[in-house]
Amino acid sequence: MKVRSSLRSLARKPGSQVVRRRGRVTVVNRRNPRWNGRQG
Repeated sequence: MKVRSSLRSLARKPGSQVVRRRGRVTVVNRRNPRWNGRQG
C-alpha cells in the first residue's frame, strides 16, 4: 500500500475504487493490489 498526499493517479488505474474507511480516503484495486493506496 502506498501512502500519498493525492490519490488521483491511483484512482485512474483500471479496476480501482475510492473508498472512505475510518475517516481516511483509500484506493482499493482488486485487479492489481500494488496500486492500493491511502491518503494522509
